[in-house]
Amino acid sequence: MAFEGLSEKLNNTFKKLKSKGVLKEADVKEAMREVRLALLEADVNYKVAKDFINRVTEKCVGAEVLQSLTPVQSVIKIVRDEMTELMGSTNARIHFSSKIPTVIMMCGLQGSGKTTHSAKLAKMFRKENHRPLLVACDIYRPAAIDQLKVVGKQVDTPVFEMGKENPVTIAKEAIKYAKDYGHDIVILDTAGRLHVDEELMQELQDIKAAVEPDEILLVIDSMTGQDSVNVAESFNNALGIDGVILTKLDGDTRGGAALSVRAVTGKPIKFVGMGEKLDELEPFYPDRMASRILGMGDVLSLIEKVQTDMDEEKAAKAVERLKNNEFDMNDLLEQMKQIRGMGPLGKVLNMIPGVAGKIDDEAAAAGEKEFMYMEAIINSMTKAERANPDIINPSRKRRIAAGSGTDVAQVNRLLKQHRQMKEMMKQVKNLGKKGKRKMPFFPGMM
Repeated sequence: MAFEGLSEKLNNTFKKLKSKGVLKEADVKEAMREVRLALLEADVNYKVAKDFINRVTEKCVGAEVLQSLTPVQSVIKIVRDEMTELMGSTNARIHFSSKIPTVIMMCGLQGSGKTTHSAKLAKMFRKENHRPLLVACDIYRPAAIDQLKVVGKQVDTPVFEMGKENPVTIAKEAIKYAKDYGHDIVILDTAGRLHVDEELMQELQDIKAAVEPDEILLVIDSMTGQDSVNVAESFNNALGIDGVILTKLDGDTRGGAALSVRAVTGKPIKFVGMGEKLDELEPFYPDRMASRILGMGDVLSLIEKVQTDMDEEKAAKAVERLKNNEFDMNDLLEQMKQIRGMGPLGKVLNMIPGVAGKIDDEAAAAGEKEFMYMEAIINSMTKAERANPDIINPSRKRRIAAGSGTDVAQVNRLLKQHRQMKEMMKQVKNLGKKGKRKMPFFPGMM
């Protein structure tokens, strides 16, 4: 998980401060030394880390902080605010042209994920009722055009290609095609190289001059750490990029690139790739990312994820059935499928305040495994058993356990959880009747 090491070290530093009760200037400076080391270990640019610590220290040793009732909380708030500022303060959106089509030029080194993230962008735009067109401008890498066609088909987006024609010509013809066939967004998947070179930059500059893109997005691999920041600086100096898409942030435990890119280039991170699936692209919110790094969770992103990925109608029906004491194993199975559809369990849980930072890869894997067992148990039940779990006697439990590859203890645990869930909702319902106001029910509360 991204920033795992940094989050752990920062939280340990703040715990030491909390144990002191009253803070002195020396305590703050000692803590900031530890924060600086944590940033450097997370592969944050040296100058960026140094400037960050200087700003935070200056604010933290002020009288208002040291003499406040909760000095540690004040320190944490200052660190969070400065970290948010470091990453760009606000969410940077795509600039849409007043004239159709909006042209987005994707660039980056070979292997950074340009083609995949071109498709991810297309899928995101389609969800927003746009009509994107993917354009194959990479005529050098073997099978690059075929790869774009494959991912284009997966996200239901057409691909414009002219074989090995000059990339500048392809880009210009693609824009004409988009105008003729009503595509309001054109995404140019340009060629990359194994390293930054004059030939690559010249071609990109030629495309830029020919089509005047509305957005130039640089795709960089967060796993490359400081190298990614150097790449970003090179592309920005040569092209004048408008923003960055940071890929593989789900697998980079250091995450230093996210904290360094904007400070070095002055250009914002607009999106982050959080997985290999074509729907795992998220807008980048600096304040939310700062909260995640500090183990505070990310409730807003979790809510948006629930709204996007969960079927509201099915969730509402499940809640209604719970209220009416009709919630059976079919409903439980459907809810589990919807939760799993939101992405890896550890990633979802780490967005919850109080839980964030406490779910490591091992615990997340155990949770995923438990979900698999629960699904297998329910799938081994008959229709009658799913509709009325109360009829499941010892012999039925043994049959279900054998059919699901589990044991009777696991079957009992699932049945107990189902009973507790129904009992809890019954109590909540009664509280709503007796109290002055009804208790609220939320879709997706499972």
